[in-house]
Parts: sequence; C-alpha cells; structure tokens
Amino acid sequence: MGMMNKFMNFIGIQEEEEIIEREQVAEQQEDHETNPVEQRKNKGNIVSIHSAKQVRVILNEPKSYEDTQEIADHLRSRRPVVVNLHLVRSDQATRIVDFLSGTVYALNGSISKIGPNIFLCTPDTVEIHGSISEMMNTEG
Repeated sequence: MGMMNKFMNFIGIQEEEEIIEREQVAEQQEDHETNPVEQRKNKGNIVSIHSAKQVRVILNEPKSYEDTQEIADHLRSRRPVVVNLHLVRSDQATRIVDFLSGTVYALNGSISKIGPNIFLCTPDTVEIHGSISEMMNTEG
C-alpha cells in the first residue's frame, strides 16, 4: 500500500501528510488486532490465587419423585449434589436414581453411590477419584 500512496503523492492527488497519517492509523489497527492465542502467549502463565470459583456442594433429601427436578436444575448449573434417599419408598428411590442417571449422562457427568441410599451426582466439571466400599453386615 506504501507504493500506491507514493504514486498518488507524486501525481499530486494526495498530500504527504495524509499518507503518513493513514499509515499510522493502519499500524495501530494491526497492533490491536492480534489473535487470542498470541495474547495468551504474551501474558505467560500467571494465575491469580483468588480467581478460582468457589464450588458449592448441594445436599438434597427428596421427599417425593417431584423433588428430582430441583436436583437436575442444580446439576445443569454445574453444582455437585449429594442425594439422600432415606425419606422415600424404595420404588420411588429407584425411579429417582434412574432419572438422575439419565440427567448426569446427558450432562456428561457421573453418579456414584457413597452410602446406603446416598448418591453423589456430579457435572462434567467435577471429577470423582476413589471409591467407597459398602460395609457388609457380619454377625458373629
């Protein structure tokens, strides 16, 4: 573009000051239009300690099958939920676990049994490591 500006200046269509001004504006625009990858490379690996989002774990004891919608809403909001099914009948508990299993599957999350009738449902942003073995009732 520099040659075109010089040619137009030589013919007399443009003034030298206009050319310099246009080139400066073009250079400033090029400086501001860097791609995000280059911007991240320039920043380095600086991470603020206080920038981590605080994770809230929800405890829920549904009293009926209708209460599972609230649990699904928490999971959609990317909050892990501990579900205690002690207050519902066993047939309702089975339906609730089936519904929550489908919910966490759809959200790429996971569901784990952490106790008798207690389940941990997590979205894809939370990883679960380890397992809890069930205590066997041994009479002796």
